[in-house]
Amino acid sequence: QVHLVESGGGLVQAGGSLRLSCVARGSILSINAMRWYRQAPGKQRELVATVTGDGSANYADSVKGRFTISRDNAKNTVYLQMNSLKPEDTAVYYCNAEVVSPTEAWGYPYWGQGTQVTVSS
Repeated sequence: QVHLVESGGGLVQAGGSLRLSCVARGSILSINAMRWYRQAPGKQRELVATVTGDGSANYADSVKGRFTISRDNAKNTVYLQMNSLKPEDTAVYYCNAEVVSPTEAWGYPYWGQGTQVTVSS
């Protein structure tokens, strides 16, 4: 069994910064892509950023230049550094990881429980 545990959310003023972390724990052989999604009240969940196994990153247009996704493979951890935050960044942020385990060789997509980010104006 694999669990993803997120941390780092909170309340911040517009223009401020937060750093989210997500660690994968359990029977892990390797992790393929890792992603951050977010879901604002009344809206669909949207993809924010992706980092592949070799470290290549992609971002939603709305966060380009402000957010940075990174990973530490030795710690099975993905980070999201969020700078110049805006009120419209307010959402629950979820991490997602494609985990290769002894029972799931193709990279099963696990989800974290979510962490709230609130940006005040």
